[in-house]
Amino acid sequence: MLKPFFRDLALSTVVAGFVAVLVGFSSSAAIVFSAAQALGASPAQTASWMWALGLGMGVSSLGLSLWYKKPVLTAWSTPGAAVLAVSQGVTLPQATAAFMVCAVLIAFVGFSGLFERLMSRIPMGLASALLAGVLARFALDAVGAVQQAPVLVLAMTASYLLCRRWQARWAVPCVLLVGMAVAALQGQLHLGHFLGVWAQPVWVSPEWHWGAMVSVALPLFVVTMASQNMPGVAAQRAMGYDTPVSPVVGTTGVVSLLLAPFGGYAINLAAITAAICMGPEAHTNPSRRYTAAVAAGVFYMAMGLAGGTIASLLAAFPKALVLCVAGLALLGTIASGLSAAMHDAKHREAALLTFLVSLSGVTLAGVGSAFWGLLVGLVALKVLSVRQT
Repeated sequence: MLKPFFRDLALSTVVAGFVAVLVGFSSSAAIVFSAAQALGASPAQTASWMWALGLGMGVSSLGLSLWYKKPVLTAWSTPGAAVLAVSQGVTLPQATAAFMVCAVLIAFVGFSGLFERLMSRIPMGLASALLAGVLARFALDAVGAVQQAPVLVLAMTASYLLCRRWQARWAVPCVLLVGMAVAALQGQLHLGHFLGVWAQPVWVSPEWHWGAMVSVALPLFVVTMASQNMPGVAAQRAMGYDTPVSPVVGTTGVVSLLLAPFGGYAINLAAITAAICMGPEAHTNPSRRYTAAVAAGVFYMAMGLAGGTIASLLAAFPKALVLCVAGLALLGTIASGLSAAMHDAKHREAALLTFLVSLSGVTLAGVGSAFWGLLVGLVALKVLSVRQT
């Protein structure tokens, strides 16, 4: 298994894995910290959360990608962390029990095939529109970053265009290197704050409480499936990968269950960061892009084991650099998603509505725009099909 992997590995896939981790961590780590603090976690317990989540994402991404030879990237549940951050009257032991119940539910709908049967009913055009809508927000944020750091963003964009013209596969590594160089020259690369801190796992015994099951377990399960796993599967299919849904989703539930007492509240399929590993910038050969997800898994495990060391390293990058490299790395995937979404004339209007609602970023009842975009698209598709008959 390792010989073919090292043969397929390339610098571009390693960089894609690093960029995926950089984007995933920098975009939502603050929400995870807020969730831990809202539940009364001590500093040591908060560090344990990062240990558990980093290890969970790393092991599952590495293992699943090597097993299926496809880019399967997992992530922590960002909307789930947002739900936890606003929880009131729930202790950390009670929340830990809720994490375990949520994990069991995810494993059940995964291994039973219920979730896969639901996803099989979604047309490819809508799945592609959902992916493009979710990712386009990052491209818009990259454009907006010009106001914060015009020289940095313009230099990175110019390097991207030049590399795409002559050496397309090296575009993202070039963008990252140019961004780091310009940020360093401008004094925005804060490597002086680099700290060497190892994380330690801290066990929290679960305390079963009915109120926590209703207020934490069920909402955490719903938003993780609707806002994370559903777009994650859509991203896989939109990029042409037929990774088995049931065992993959079920495995994330098992991993979450094992790490729940240490702070691994919910591990799920990634969509946005996975798209970085599945796009043409990762590698021109789709069959070799799984190595990008494996590389991301290694970086995630390092983040979990090293704890504060990796956190401080990633925090050294200016926000504008992260926004720009994410937006540019996703351009190819966004273009592919829009092309597939608009290809079928019968699904075009419904796909467009899915794209716009997913792009909006609207959140209703604690559920993100990806779910609502898909729901609006499916309703529109049903209504328009009735009209056409």
